[in-house]
Amino acid sequence: MNGGWLTHPLLRPHAMGTPEWFAAQDRMIDQKPLVKDCYALWHKLLLDDADSAGPRGAIVELGSGLSRLRLLRPEIITTDVVPGNVKLLVDGRQLPFRDESVRALLLTHVFHHIPDPAAFLSEAARVLRPGGVISIVDCAHTPFSRLFFGRIHPEPYRDDAPEWSFPAGHTMLDSNQALSWIVFERDREKFNARFPTLRIERRRWLPWLSYLLSGGVNLRSLVPRSLARIARAADALCKPLDPVAAIHWHWTIRKTINPAGR
Repeated sequence: MNGGWLTHPLLRPHAMGTPEWFAAQDRMIDQKPLVKDCYALWHKLLLDDADSAGPRGAIVELGSGLSRLRLLRPEIITTDVVPGNVKLLVDGRQLPFRDESVRALLLTHVFHHIPDPAAFLSEAARVLRPGGVISIVDCAHTPFSRLFFGRIHPEPYRDDAPEWSFPAGHTMLDSNQALSWIVFERDREKFNARFPTLRIERRRWLPWLSYLLSGGVNLRSLVPRSLARIARAADALCKPLDPVAAIHWHWTIRKTINPAGR
């Protein structure tokens, strides 16, 4: 993928997932106003969720990479599974936090990389204080997203996977981009039964046309910067098509005090 013509020139010299690749991706985002707009919205939704959990407890970002969130909230505990510009090395399947000490777990394009989401959700239920949230931005499940992620994107999109887990490897391609749909929609009864203190509070579609036209975080932009304002307006016009064409969505999962009140 790094050698393809569509790959953004800043990323082409670097192997996917290396610190150099993340640094180049960060520079590229700053050059793309449409991608910056998408990230600004995603971060607002994540931080709004964190604020909704009250003032007590830590805010933890999983899979931070270079973490643009920390620029907005320096107190956020940034984490990743590899060394880098983060505060802690953390595997989502074993969270190094005390019981009920966290108010928010924030994940941007990270949930589908967790090889054992059940282990993560068990840990989340343990470390979150009552009222705390898991806030997730991840790949959506629509007819177009299945085509886009299943045929064009290099990471796997297995919406037919019988199990939640997948083999844990050592590259960014070890994933299942359909995982949020599998866990929170297809297998919702299983999720509810297995995690009675976690309640799916909200799912919302995220703007998609401007993200696609921008080339996202890996590819060249398909529109010049001068047309960014028109692309943003097109997002609003295309909103009725979200259930068919959206490629990202946002989930809010809240730890409830009373499991019977689900």
